[in-house]
Amino acid sequence: MRSRVWGSAAAVALGGLLAAGCGGGDRGNTDTGSEGAGKAKDSVSGAYPVSVTDCMGAKATFSAAPRKIVTSNASSLELLLRLGAGDKVIGTGFPPGKGTLPGALGTQAQKVKVLSQTVIPKEKLLGSGADLYIDTFASMGSMGGGGMGDAPTAEEFQAAGIKHIYLKSTACAAQSKSPVTDLSAVEADITSLGAVTGTSARAKELVAGMKEKVDAVQKAVGGTAEDKRPTYFFFDYDAGTKQPSVTCNRQVANAVITLAGARNVFADCDGDYKQVGWEDVIAKDPDWIQLGVRDRGSEAANKKAFDEAEQWLKSDAATKGLKAVKEGHLLRVGSEQTTIAGVENADTVEAIAKALYPGKVG
Repeated sequence: MRSRVWGSAAAVALGGLLAAGCGGGDRGNTDTGSEGAGKAKDSVSGAYPVSVTDCMGAKATFSAAPRKIVTSNASSLELLLRLGAGDKVIGTGFPPGKGTLPGALGTQAQKVKVLSQTVIPKEKLLGSGADLYIDTFASMGSMGGGGMGDAPTAEEFQAAGIKHIYLKSTACAAQSKSPVTDLSAVEADITSLGAVTGTSARAKELVAGMKEKVDAVQKAVGGTAEDKRPTYFFFDYDAGTKQPSVTCNRQVANAVITLAGARNVFADCDGDYKQVGWEDVIAKDPDWIQLGVRDRGSEAANKKAFDEAEQWLKSDAATKGLKAVKEGHLLRVGSEQTTIAGVENADTVEAIAKALYPGKVG
């Protein structure tokens, strides 16, 4: 399966950013309602004004669709492209690698101006001419971009005429009060972006498509008793093999795994990511392991990366005795479409379920 990429030069850097502060959705703070004139508007229908909240509940109100948008990375860029609002994007950080988005989406993505291969420097962002910045990183300060200064303050964004909103399904892990077990926060982000950009009809289609796939999987395997569900470990190969970085229950991957009818072996970890030891993985002895490698930009390069991850598990003294390794239960599904909020989360739910429940999922 194809998986999203954040830019070939930034693949390793991104892992650190995610581990530092991005993760599962905050289902309690999505507000795509409207305010003004004392009456509520139907934001899904594309009516303005439209208000959205940040991770802490602060509102940004739009009286019309933004005309010049900057995206923090390829995740928010891809959502805008899928919504049909890509022509409004004037710049991005963490650009997608060539060939990592399908067809027309990839062609359009390559035309977007790259403001940075990683985090967009503060002064460049404030001077971009944008009227909207879509942020995936939340309150991460300089976000790992050493030497680039802190992220702009709310006052600086306002002075530059830039509204600042978040993909809350990936940016609000710190505020999440419970495990993420569904894709409602991802769907809410799509709905919210659709309302803000005047593409609500397309947003509704995307969300309906996601629901259709997930509902079909749930119909097929959702009734499986908890103790009969296979245990599952997401192996983030690109995060390094010395000390594994695991996905906890606030990360969207936990929802993807759960919806697919599996049990995340690190679902007892409250947070998004955590560094553990291989002895912890061995103690869990998962039934299945996902080889979560990041998109290298071509099928050949991706196959090579998957091969390397598999070979490492089979040859390392600490992991070659794991049940999943001995039984060949190693699933090749890309990292981004599992751990980064987006339309393809539903595809990953389907892909995992097909592997774990052969014959049950169409």
